[in-house]
This record gives sequence, structure tokens and C-alpha cells, in this order.
Amino acid sequence: MLKSRLLFPTIVLLAAAGIGAFYLVKWLNKPKEILTPMDPGKPRVRATIEVPGIRFTDVTGPSGIAFKHINGATPNKLLPETMGGGVAVFDFDGDGLPDILFTNGRRWPTPFKDGAKLPTMALYRNKGNFTFEDATAGSGLDVPMYGMGVAIGDYDNDGRPDVFVSCIGKHHLFRNIDGKRFEDTSAVAGVGGPVDLPADWGLDFDKWKPPIPFGSSCTFLDYDGDGRLDLFVCHYVTWSPAIDLSVGTTLTGAKRTYQQPQQMEGSQCSLYRNVDGTKFEDVSASAGIHVTSKEGTNANDRVRAVGKALGVVVCDPDNDGWPDIVVANDTVRNFFFHNQAGQGGKRLFEEKGQLTGAAYPDTGSPRGGMGIDWGEFAAGRSAMVIANFATESITFLEKDRRPNLLFSDSTTSVGLSAPSRLPLKFGTFFFDYDNDGRLDLLIANGHIEPDIAKIQKSQEYAQPVQLYWNTGNAECYFEPVTSKQAGDDLFKPSVGRGSAFADFDGDGDLDVVIASNGGEARLLRNDAPKTNHWVRLDLRGDGTKTNRSAIGASLTIQIGDKTMQRQVTGGRGYLSQSELIVTVGLGAATKIDKLTVRWPGRDEVSQTWENLPADKTHVLTKGK
Repeated sequence: MLKSRLLFPTIVLLAAAGIGAFYLVKWLNKPKEILTPMDPGKPRVRATIEVPGIRFTDVTGPSGIAFKHINGATPNKLLPETMGGGVAVFDFDGDGLPDILFTNGRRWPTPFKDGAKLPTMALYRNKGNFTFEDATAGSGLDVPMYGMGVAIGDYDNDGRPDVFVSCIGKHHLFRNIDGKRFEDTSAVAGVGGPVDLPADWGLDFDKWKPPIPFGSSCTFLDYDGDGRLDLFVCHYVTWSPAIDLSVGTTLTGAKRTYQQPQQMEGSQCSLYRNVDGTKFEDVSASAGIHVTSKEGTNANDRVRAVGKALGVVVCDPDNDGWPDIVVANDTVRNFFFHNQAGQGGKRLFEEKGQLTGAAYPDTGSPRGGMGIDWGEFAAGRSAMVIANFATESITFLEKDRRPNLLFSDSTTSVGLSAPSRLPLKFGTFFFDYDNDGRLDLLIANGHIEPDIAKIQKSQEYAQPVQLYWNTGNAECYFEPVTSKQAGDDLFKPSVGRGSAFADFDGDGDLDVVIASNGGEARLLRNDAPKTNHWVRLDLRGDGTKTNRSAIGASLTIQIGDKTMQRQVTGGRGYLSQSELIVTVGLGAATKIDKLTVRWPGRDEVSQTWENLPADKTHVLTKGK
């Protein structure tokens, strides 16, 4: 089954009504002028573009980071073992230095019988100058679980960032207590989910049939504008050990290989509304997050969940001030949840992926969506980027530059189709690594099958990162970066999964941390020359009408005659979250002439600052 996925495209039959609605909307909104410089489907020859030489240096060992992910792999080859873990960057102790949290799995089907300590997440405190210390023990985060995704946000508006971890089994919410320790508030908050892993980890674990929640990426957002952070959690497939093992999959006809999502039923994402800063309520169904389809046309035919969600990012493509949600699904269509007004002042979501063009690339067939991000890659041009399975190119869906809510596949025209096709792609994010004011792109890669090279010579289990520099040239926006420009360290092969960025040493350029499935994490220092200027914007809400984390804030940055758009984003990429501070590359400019922040929340307040000097961090608080 793995071989068929690798060698042949997945064919999905869409309902006639869905196809008709999609193409009708596309036809009605057909541009009256060419909005992209090239036909996305037209072959072209890549121009020779000089990429700046900026090295990334592996400082993992000297920094004190010594985390190795545990995926619990056994000869049974259970699906969760392939997915890896996430990484989050946040200042948990309030000292102004970004710290690092890695999620972790655990071993199954039985616990250690020799009394050895079960693995847990790992929290590393930043001591400055690229040195870290392990602060896990006694932090409250040292709890065994099969962790997957991680999201950071101040859900109780007390000024300290809290932690949510999605899991195989019950999820965990940790409240930050005075920046010194964390308290598990999952049960009180009501976000743990309905079913945990079996309490008895006996020899019958492989026979466990009842579905166990399979959490993946997650994010905080304030979808209803009440000033409190709500929570969105992706779930991958309907899974249990018995379900997994009931489908025979082989690599060479004898040896079992990992299960494929096509053989599993889908699952539903969850949306939890923050009621009072302490408790949440599950509004997934009532708010429009559940997506289903019928197996047939009869009234009694079974209804199934559609989604197989792995990545999520929150954005506002229609610029109406209300956050929308985009979900990257694996082998089924992607979701675009449009935030709109409901009765009684409530906010609801309508899934409009097929109507807006966000569901599929222009091929019309689903891909294996993993990580996802959103950003403005050129002046007035924004897109979502989705990392896909091996031999599938990235999906780069550009928002129509007119007011209508439509997306078009621009993967080829921006230069990403052919270069991105071969690897199996997971963690992905936009970031400006050379501070020239243009968002570049990084993707962490790695296969799911350790023995993949036996059946496909073009693939390896461990794969190198891909880095694309934003040229600013409309003929080819993204150019692959090689070891000649960035050094060998960045491209050392690993089984890449979650990834994140932050300015760990306070020098104004963005460094990178990458998690590896069943392997060692890596920390890479950005050694960019100090030729381009920068500004770091640390936004803080008032904690009443705007969440203290300022997640969802929209920034308009004016530098001379140039305007840029940025946002404060929660979870992004794959199972991960980068720092919330927004780093803006200024190039040769020495200041931001004008910054306008539209704060999240129902009151729709905007604030303006002028003449913000370069090469420093500005703490900007709503109302001050």
C-alpha cells in the first residue's frame, strides 16, 4: 500500500455538485486582467539568481540542548510512531529570552519494568549567549504522555504564557504559575478530550479497539473577539492499536510497513471556546467545525468525518478583522473555515475550501498535507504554503489580490514546484532570515518509513532541510539555497518533523530549531552579516478586550514608499509554534516610518506608532 502511494497519484472522486460549485465560483470571479506575472502551468527556465551567503551553524551540543525524541517504535509499526513531535519557542519565565519546549512520545505497549523513568517533554531555559539548561524536572511539564503538537498562549490573561499539548489520548493544558512552574489544568478547563490511552498497559494493548484521540497540530486564537484565547485542535484519523493492526500493509510482501491514511477513517477537529479564563466549552459542532460526508445517497447511509488534519494556521485573508482557520489534511481536501456572524452575536465558521479554491491544488486532487503557514511573500500578495508528501510538490495557494475570497495555485510561477517535489515535507514556515524585508521559506523533511530506500531509490529516511530565499523577482520569487550559501550544517539529513524560529541570542536575526522523529533535535544559529537592519515588535494586549498574547494582531509597516503586512501567529508549521515577537527586516532602512496595529477583538481598535528606530526590540502595549 505504501508503494502504491509513492508511485501512483491518489485518485479521488468528487461529488458533481462540489465540482460544479467550485468551478462556477472560479468562473464568476475570473480576473479581468492577469494578476500573476506568469501562467502557473506554463513551463519555464529558472533564471540564474545570486543567493546571499548566510551560514547557519549547528550549535546544539555547545548550547546544552540534548533532547532526543521517543516515538515508541516496535515491529508492530503503529501509525503514531511515524508522526514525530513538535517544538515551541516562548519566554516562560519572563526574563526576555526565548526558551524551548519539545513534545515527546513514549514507549508501548508496556511500561518499563525495571523502574526506569518514563520519557517526558523537555523544557530548556535560555541563559543567554546561546546556552540553555534543562529545566524540565520539577517544572510540572515532566508528565509522561504521548505528546504531539504544542501551542502557546496566555489563556487566563495573567501575563504569563501557558502551554497546551495535543496527544495520542487525552490532551494536556498547563497553566503558567509565576513563570516558575506549570499546573495541569486540563480537567478543570475541559480540554483533555473524552478518552485516554488505556490505563492498563498490559499485553492486550495491541487488541485495544475503542478509538483513541489522535491529536496533531493545535493553536490558540480569539475567534469570537471577546479578549480571551480559544483553542483549536486538529485530529488526524480514527485510530486504535487494533484498528491499525487490522489492515495488513507490507513493504516487500512480507515485512509490515506503516499504515497509510487512505486505509483509516477520518476524524473531527475540535474548537474550544474560552468561557471565563478558566473553563472552556466544546463548540466544535455548533460553531461549524465538524465536516462530514455521507457514504451514499440514502437517508440511512452512514455519515463519516472527512478530515485527516495535520496542520493548522489562523489568518485573515479577507481582512475583515475576524480570524479564519486553514487546515492541511492528509490525502483529503484541505479546509478553509470562514469566520462569520451568527445569531445573537455569536461567531460561526463555514467550511468554504472548495468554493474558494483552498481545498485542492489546481490538479483538483488532494495531496498529503502536513505543515502549513501563511504570509505576505510580496507587496500586496499573500499565500498559504502547505508541505506535502514525497513526490508531491508544495502547495502554494495565493490569495486573489482583489477583495473576493479566492485562492489560486501559484506553486509553479513562484518557483517552488519542481525543487520541492522529491522530499517528504513536514515542518514549514515563512521567515525573513536575511532581514531584507521579504519572507523566505524553510521546510523540514524526513520520510515515514525507515526502509523506504529498499523500494524507492530516490528516497531516504533521513532527508535534508530545504531553504528558499525570496528573490523579490516576480519571474521567480523563491530560489533554492544550497550548502554553498548556507553551509553544510543546515542541510545535515534528519527525520525532520516540527520546526520553529526565534532570535535566541538577541542579535536581530532569526535562528532555527528542528525536531526529529525518534532522533536528536538540532539548534542552528543564524550567522548573517550585520548589513541589513531590523526591528522586533513585542505586542501585548490589555487582557480585557484583547488577549494578552496579542495573537491575531495585524501589523501594517510603512518604510518610505514600501508597505508590508505581518501578523502575530500562534501555532504554525507542523505540530509547532515559533516565537510570538514579530521580527521585521528593514534592509538598508534605519527606522519604521509608521506602524499601524489592528488589535484582535470586537472593538476593532487600531493604534499607530511612528519613527520606530532600527536594531532594537519595541514593546508595544494596547492603549499605551
